[in-house]
Amino acid sequence: MEAVMNSMRALARGVVAAMLAGVAVGAVAQNYPNRPVRMVVPFPPGGAVDTITRVVAPALSERLGQPLVIDNRGGANAIIGTDIVAKAAPDGYTFLMVPAGHAITPTVTRKLPYDTLKDLAAVGLVGNGAYVLVVNPGLPVKTIGEFIAYAKTRPGKLNYAATGYGNATHLAGELFKVLTGVDMVYILYKGGGPALTDVISGQVAGFFAGVASSAGHIKSGKVRALGVTTARRSGALPDVPTIAEAGVPGYEVDGWYGVLAPAKTPAAIIQRVNAEINAVVATDDAKQRLMMVGLQARGSTPAEFHQMIVNDIDRWVGVVKKAKLEVQ
Repeated sequence: MEAVMNSMRALARGVVAAMLAGVAVGAVAQNYPNRPVRMVVPFPPGGAVDTITRVVAPALSERLGQPLVIDNRGGANAIIGTDIVAKAAPDGYTFLMVPAGHAITPTVTRKLPYDTLKDLAAVGLVGNGAYVLVVNPGLPVKTIGEFIAYAKTRPGKLNYAATGYGNATHLAGELFKVLTGVDMVYILYKGGGPALTDVISGQVAGFFAGVASSAGHIKSGKVRALGVTTARRSGALPDVPTIAEAGVPGYEVDGWYGVLAPAKTPAAIIQRVNAEINAVVATDDAKQRLMMVGLQARGSTPAEFHQMIVNDIDRWVGVVKKAKLEVQ
């Protein structure tokens, strides 16, 4: 009988604790935010992630009722900035804007200072965009099919630019190689600007470039666009076919961008910020401004964004193995 009573007392204490925790979370969410919120960008100013963050920041700040302070913490292929957020207090005042490469990093990095899935919580998607395979206009190819045929007659002699080992511009090329059987060599660059410059000059044959950085060069004829990497055509380049429809079934690299928070951030706060992000990207102004930088505005639930990251990690692990890339 005494054991039963002890069990009932323990159960009662658990129920009370859960109720108090619920009240505490509700109170936090109700008063949130009451001071400036920090958005860490794990890249230097001026890049795609920084640009996209600054597009949505003013409207998100207005909806939250507090300043949104952008904190650029670049270095180590985004690992430094990501680690800062992974170890930050889970109080709803520190967030992280990441690109699709966030799901690639754990597949090519032997040891990270954080666990990609356990130490960070998905908040919401901001949008997704395409990369586009551009080549030097002097290359005697005008379609993806012609490019594949040309590359196959020159195994190991055709090169392509990448802006970092294991990032999206690199893995886009490796996936292309896996699915087509061509043998190309990647050349690493410090950024998209120098990479595009060398495509224009003919130092490298091609580059899976961001639409925002390459659209002007495509329109001026300095580079030739062969195909975009997403499943659907880009609104910024509607006349350029997808690589899949141009002859490589199953090819898709989605250049998404989204917001994360430290793990254990209260669910009510994550839901609040998610709702505000979705409201911002649903506006005509945000859609137009994001389209100008090559991004299709797109919201999500936290669960949907989390699953997208999980799926991407699983997929890129397979590509890394098939491409026989070294895990560094």
